[in-house]
Amino acid sequence: SFYTAQDVLIYLFGESAVHLSVEGLGSINVQELGRIVREALHIPESAQDAFAFWLCSPLLDLQLKARHQPYKLCRQWQDLLYRFTEASEEDISQDEPYLQFRRNVFYAKSKELLIDDEAVLRLLYEEARSNILSGRYPCDPEHWTGLGAVSLALDEGTGLDGQQFTSVIREKKLSSFLPAHVAMGSGGLLSTLRGKSSRQAGLEQNLLQAYKNINTSAGNSPTQLLRQYLTTCHALPYYGSAFFLGEIDKPAQGILQRGKRKAVNVGICLEGVYVMDAKEKHVLLGLRFNELSWDHSYPEEEGDSHILWLEFDGEEDGTPVNKLLKIYSKQQEESGCTAISRERAAPGVFESFMIRCSCSAHLFLEQLNRFKSFLRLLSIASLLNNCWDEKDCVSHQMAELMSGFIEFCVELKSASEGAAAAEMDGEASLSQQAAGKEGGNKNGRGGRRGMLHRQSSVVCSRVHSLNTISYVDNGKEIKRLKPKRAASFFTRQASAATYSAVQVTESLEQG
Repeated sequence: SFYTAQDVLIYLFGESAVHLSVEGLGSINVQELGRIVREALHIPESAQDAFAFWLCSPLLDLQLKARHQPYKLCRQWQDLLYRFTEASEEDISQDEPYLQFRRNVFYAKSKELLIDDEAVLRLLYEEARSNILSGRYPCDPEHWTGLGAVSLALDEGTGLDGQQFTSVIREKKLSSFLPAHVAMGSGGLLSTLRGKSSRQAGLEQNLLQAYKNINTSAGNSPTQLLRQYLTTCHALPYYGSAFFLGEIDKPAQGILQRGKRKAVNVGICLEGVYVMDAKEKHVLLGLRFNELSWDHSYPEEEGDSHILWLEFDGEEDGTPVNKLLKIYSKQQEESGCTAISRERAAPGVFESFMIRCSCSAHLFLEQLNRFKSFLRLLSIASLLNNCWDEKDCVSHQMAELMSGFIEFCVELKSASEGAAAAEMDGEASLSQQAAGKEGGNKNGRGGRRGMLHRQSSVVCSRVHSLNTISYVDNGKEIKRLKPKRAASFFTRQASAATYSAVQVTESLEQG
């Protein structure tokens, strides 16, 4: 019976779970289940919006709305996979979701900074740590070394001497504190065998030195260490993003190298869009919303992919141009198979633990009810609600969902900024609004957007390594690599644009 008490495991990051006995499991909604879980975890009311329930599996991750009923969605899981993934029938038949309590993708980083409850900080830390170790959050050596030292101090305390440190590292492995691709190394077998010993010794020495710096610092209580870890992660622009799987074209390196694609993770948050190399664990392109235009196109022929188009400013031989990047929906044979950090067997619903790269198809539904005044969003809400509730709904691919998610983030960010401005008083409000307007004129679509530079940091964009379409307008027609600025291809922009919309020409789209 639905109203008989049943055991439920709700998983957390850090390989732990909340074990509950719930009555009416078949009809309980997220709002009521959330109240029970927050009580069990002693989460204060001030931080209740920091977390959300997710249904997760190797093929799809969904952030749930307050009205959703997890048990019923689990029973509809295969239908959702058919509609929102390109997985094979065999993979879909074997896929089982589990329920996870984790960070709300729409919770602002500025609010996180105000949290002082150690239990809440610990939950946020475990999720951030998982993303660092799996490489989902690319970061530079000075960052992952420092973060690894903080993790070690939180696990073992700050009083280890050199011998104890070595013993802990030998027992837990470097991959418990440093990103897996760093700890395991890369390259061929011979290079790995030759350099493994010296590389491991160097990593251990750097980690030990960073740990000693923590040990000798004044602030090393658990709460301070948790804050230090999260503050470092907050500096990463894609912290808290929803992640999608995609592919981009590889730059042509000869006749035989044409037509190949590279797997990417696309992170979308309230600040912008970040395209990351799934293998190399570095950022290929990072754009704030006032630096891009975007759109989604449907496949023209059977077998073609849905495409998310990103347009941004670039340069070719000193000439300002517009650049277009095509992001394809992930192909079936690779769907859900990247960025695996841990896995265990999945014996049944709610009884598995897997942390995988997510598709995050419905992340933005969580906040739609708060912004009903945005009429443009109602069509998105209708489309996605139909996908959840109607059995005869057509499939919508990841490229389309990414486009919708970008649109919602732009609206949500605008709403939050407008609400913040409305709360200001007197002259402070007027001066702040004037400063924001001046900054928008400098950096928005009406003016020259910030240029992207080649840098060695994994966090910085690598525009030179992308296979993009560059175009300009000569006054009569759109041409590629001509010395004059062009109109925007797309009407979807984060701020008012002075570019006029034009149609994608067949020659450019095929280029």
